[in-house]
Amino acid sequence: MRDNAPVAISGSGILTAEATPETARRAWPSWLALGLGMIAVAVVAVLVDAAGARVLLGALGLFLVVRGAALLRAGRSRALDRPTSRQARSLGTAALAWGGVVLVVAIASAQLAAGTLLLVAPVALLAGGAALLTHGGRTARRGGTALLVWAALVIGLLVLTFVAQGWERASEVATVVTALVVAALGVPLLVAAVRLRTIAATPAPAMPAGCAGCACGAGGCGS
Repeated sequence: MRDNAPVAISGSGILTAEATPETARRAWPSWLALGLGMIAVAVVAVLVDAAGARVLLGALGLFLVVRGAALLRAGRSRALDRPTSRQARSLGTAALAWGGVVLVVAIASAQLAAGTLLLVAPVALLAGGAALLTHGGRTARRGGTALLVWAALVIGLLVLTFVAQGWERASEVATVVTALVVAALGVPLLVAAVRLRTIAATPAPAMPAGCAGCACGAGGCGS
């Protein structure tokens, strides 16, 4: 269990090609549900129009609260070592706090949610692009560059819309853009879930004839 602790906290390790069949079996349903949920939230946010910002922020807040509770529960588990346990509790507390704030904003009013999304959407795109550009590998840096270009285009579009048509129309554009980003982020999760499902279905290596598996843990039959 200790070896899987960082994976359980970050969630990113299971998306790599090194995921074991056991880890993949536990992980692929969650990633499938998350990807489908993100796409569904994006579609609903576009369809409901006026309440789209509340739907997006409400879904984000709910996700953070659920994730934070899971991390706090993992942090109290004796299966984790002390540094990992502290990390889990710290991340869980932060996720719960931010999730609560986002939920309050989403519930308070449609105008407050729309205004918040209008400000947060471009900032989040810029922050995500900068993070990928400075802390990732070659592929991540390419993604970060693309995200920064997309953020610049979005900011330009929002500014032009605000100047030409006002705050309300700019908020609607920000909601649609955010919904598109959420749906786009859900697609890689679906692809990862399918790949993890394939890994999970990989049969265990066949034992040699006459092997009962009793000596494998001790270094093999020759030991």
